[in-house]
Amino acid sequence: METKTIQFTAGRGPAECTWVVAKVLKTFIKKLEENKFDYTILQKENGNQNGTVQSVTIQIEGKNLTSFLKEWLGTIKWIGTSTYRKHHKRKNWFIGCFELKMKNKTTVDEKQIAFQAIRSSGPGGQHVNKVSSAIRAKHIPTGIQVLVSESRSQHQNKKIAIQRLKERVMANTIEQLQQSVQQEWENHLNIERGNPVQIFTGTDFKIQKQKKKNYKSKRNQLKNDLRRELN
Repeated sequence: METKTIQFTAGRGPAECTWVVAKVLKTFIKKLEENKFDYTILQKENGNQNGTVQSVTIQIEGKNLTSFLKEWLGTIKWIGTSTYRKHHKRKNWFIGCFELKMKNKTTVDEKQIAFQAIRSSGPGGQHVNKVSSAIRAKHIPTGIQVLVSESRSQHQNKKIAIQRLKERVMANTIEQLQQSVQQEWENHLNIERGNPVQIFTGTDFKIQKQKKKNYKSKRNQLKNDLRRELN
């Protein structure tokens, strides 16, 4: 079983590229479900136009994941006319798909959390004054803290605090990766515009089948040519 975290991004591309990210995301999720991969969308940043996506980060788990992602990691190209700028002459639009190498653990172990019971503040009468039901939780490795006082139950507040810490730690990890991913995408785009891993065409967003080099037929042709020369 493999676990990978990937990100689709429009980089600094225009609105058309954020539209492509949104369309690719739908297609990609459909492929994940067809292949029975488990996935979680960790982060999603919408674009300026309605229905567009600037970037999306997905954690995927399943067998043969590396092989599956070979057809997605890299530059993705859409060939089509802009719906935002009808008279724009550009027909080729590019987005990037990258694997995020999580250097730090993104899971939160309860052994790494320091809990502190404190008195709840706000309305509540005598209960608030006498019972220390609120929980402050601190994730020791990152220093991230949350304060939870929604419930009168200290146990319930503790459960909520753990969940919120997990979300905050994950968000913090992804945020730290954004700058390096942006730079990687720009460098990659400059080199790989002419070598996309996937090509989509038209407003119906069909996948364009790319021609694969057939070395076997070429070898057979050379063998036949050689036989004719010998004869």
